[in-house]
Amino acid sequence: MNAAVPAISLPGLVLAFLPAVIVIGIMLRWRAGAGTAAYATLRMLVQLLLIGYVLIFIFETDSWLVIGAVLVVMLTASSWIAIRTLGRRTLHDYLRALVAIAAGGVSTLGLVTQVVIAIEPWFSPRYVVPLAGMIFAGSMNAVSLAAERFRAERSRGEEPAACRHAAFQAALIPMINSLFAVGLVSLPGMMTGQILSGISPIIAAQYQIVVMTMLFGATGISAATYLALPDRD
Repeated sequence: MNAAVPAISLPGLVLAFLPAVIVIGIMLRWRAGAGTAAYATLRMLVQLLLIGYVLIFIFETDSWLVIGAVLVVMLTASSWIAIRTLGRRTLHDYLRALVAIAAGGVSTLGLVTQVVIAIEPWFSPRYVVPLAGMIFAGSMNAVSLAAERFRAERSRGEEPAACRHAAFQAALIPMINSLFAVGLVSLPGMMTGQILSGISPIIAAQYQIVVMTMLFGATGISAATYLALPDRD
């Protein structure tokens, strides 16, 4: 299997936005936050175009300091985005999210890159950066869901223990759904990309197993850490 990945033409790339435009149109008509969705889509476009050029430099670097700086930026940004759902964000909220994402994300990233895959050199950007992106994003979403649900439960006067229970379950719903659906309903992005690039589906499946288990572990540890840390509200 040596099929090359087909290039996407500019008209094709523009057409890919059609479903998103339809959804934003529906949100606009229903007054369901179309402005935020449009801004998020535009920001995604700019960020991905820029990161494409940045990754060229990152993937060619032989300095672990550069990779370390990239991971710090990813970690700090994901922590800030994670508490977006809280509305009023405090330094305590941010530090709580930062510690939680670091606990689940960094530990899982270290295990996967240094033990499971055993990459050489240990900071190889072609492995560390994409895996860190997946792990930190998963932890970020779990912390965001946990934070929002915990605050909602507390606002209803529920006991802290009950709030943590409900928030932890809610935070893991997307990940557990993914575990049920993978291979049956969906072929995840990493596996699809590897197959499109010509890698054996069996090898792609092995890598996807690693990805799914690392995401489940990272999201669960991050959500649990966030909910275990003291809340000042």
